[in-house]
Amino acid sequence: MGIEDDFLLEDEDDEKTIEFIKSYLPQELKDKFSDDDLYYILDLIVDYYTTSGCLDAQPDEEGFINIDQDEIVNYVVKEAKKDGMGPFLEEDVFFVVQGEMEYGNSLGQVD
Repeated sequence: MGIEDDFLLEDEDDEKTIEFIKSYLPQELKDKFSDDDLYYILDLIVDYYTTSGCLDAQPDEEGFINIDQDEIVNYVVKEAKKDGMGPFLEEDVFFVVQGEMEYGNSLGQVD
């Protein structure tokens, strides 16, 4: 599989993730985030996972890695402000982060 195929698979997975998050959000938040906002936040969540070292942590006895959702929310809000995006409220971003994690759980990934 070539690099172009990898990008196409990533794009398809991102689309599925965004659709899941949109259906996961409470009704009052559904209009607060555009698709572009959600793609941007998803990129920041992935960036957090890759730069924070949380994915290198050792799983507990049950095989789970503890990931602090509040830290991810704080990271997203801080980076968005720095990038001139948003403004996003922490309590709203929390639902997006939860939706992303629930999507991963639905695929059998650990949280």
